[in-house]
Amino acid sequence: MEPREYRAQDGLGLAALIRHGEVSREEVFGAACAAIEADNPRLGAVVRQRFEQAEREGRRVDPGSPFAGVPTLTKDLLMAIAGEPLAFGSASLVDWRAPEDSSLVTRLREAGLVILGQTATPELGLMGITEPRAFAHPVNPWKAGHSPGGSSGGAAAAVAGGLVPLAMAGDGGGSIRIPASHCGLFGLKPSRGRVPLGPMFGEVWQGAVVEHALTRSVRDSAALLDQINGMDVGSPWPLPRESDFLAAIARPPARLRVAVSLGEPLGAPLGTRLDPEVRHAVEQAALRLEAMGHEVEWCDPPVEGERLADSYLTLYLGHLAADLAWIGEQTGVAVRRLDIEPSTRAIGRLGRRLKARDYELAKRYWNRVARIMGEFHRRFDVLLMPVAATPAPRLGALYPDPGKERLMALLAIPGVPHLALKAGMLKRLAVDSLRTTPFTQLANLTGQPAMSLPLHVTPDGLPVGVQVMGPMGDERRLLALAAELEADSGWGSRLPRTAER
Repeated sequence: MEPREYRAQDGLGLAALIRHGEVSREEVFGAACAAIEADNPRLGAVVRQRFEQAEREGRRVDPGSPFAGVPTLTKDLLMAIAGEPLAFGSASLVDWRAPEDSSLVTRLREAGLVILGQTATPELGLMGITEPRAFAHPVNPWKAGHSPGGSSGGAAAAVAGGLVPLAMAGDGGGSIRIPASHCGLFGLKPSRGRVPLGPMFGEVWQGAVVEHALTRSVRDSAALLDQINGMDVGSPWPLPRESDFLAAIARPPARLRVAVSLGEPLGAPLGTRLDPEVRHAVEQAALRLEAMGHEVEWCDPPVEGERLADSYLTLYLGHLAADLAWIGEQTGVAVRRLDIEPSTRAIGRLGRRLKARDYELAKRYWNRVARIMGEFHRRFDVLLMPVAATPAPRLGALYPDPGKERLMALLAIPGVPHLALKAGMLKRLAVDSLRTTPFTQLANLTGQPAMSLPLHVTPDGLPVGVQVMGPMGDERRLLALAAELEADSGWGSRLPRTAER
């Protein structure tokens, strides 16, 4: 199979070629391995290969499964394969082995997907960039020197770079949508609890984290969701498996009431400055929707951005402190001696000083915002907003500089973490962490489905996605709208120049 032929297909396209006998499963497997070996040294997307295991697993694939023989990659975070390394992007877990397959991995195999390796993520998935100290930093295939975003940056670089047609990803605060925006891909964050995290976890970040994928086509995302959704044994969310996500894209949605916002209530309290290209992308998307017959009205979501950021980071700090304790238990290494990055250690120390009362109050605010957005969606079917404030940043631009890391080191002094929290350290963290990406956490806190649509490319050659959020559980309508926009814009035929070779 020629490289250009391989890269031209989405996942369902490759499955159809195999099913009809136009190419063999072995030819597709070989093309994927060759693409990774040739281009990953430049892209830095894949941190771990498993070609031999994948080849054996591929021989056992059910030829009638929807993605039979299609290559994919899982994220080096949460997506466990029994007996194999899962480092969570951290040197502290580089030798750790997962005790059993995650439910998601089991369902991927049942769908016929063949897992060739794991993709890069920032340490513990904590950042909206993917620059872990323990692993290579993935590069945006659209432009050298630029970030693919995070935390699913390795997955985005792999798909945009043509290594695989779809790669698994996770989203706890925008980690599917941000790299989708920066890399010109489609990225859907499903509703809370739609995809199981078991058996290793019941929920992560109080349910803010949801697993799915980065894809080139809407149909791949929809077909995959058909296969992986629904609770597993012991799930905290009573969501039975549903179907017809792929069927939902067969026809355009009925006329939608679309709210359009530049996200000012979310970004202004953090000092966010919207890049003109991002504004243009949102405005053009609104005009496109209006021309397609949808009812469009400019209206901001009725939320308080500062409180939203504070409540998000409060639970973020608390969960990180718990995660570090879990790593200590798994590795037998005291938390203070874990090989972790300075920013991770500092945030963990703050989390250890959080009061249970403040943690619970933060979660109650999540629930209040969910009610507010539920009422908002009585008036509007969907909300159109930016994904990020800028196109893809340069590598290194958003990682804490040495000066900030030295300040963080002061948190090792007894009593300082408590004083730092009282002095407003949480607000400082909110500004530093979320200034360029304040628009995505809303859907994680409320549990709503949201997606990034690759509708714009800047004159400098960087993609810009636009975000669409829908009511809880309304993935079918979002997918139908995405497919309508995909057909209208023709984004599916667009790849970065580096992936068109």
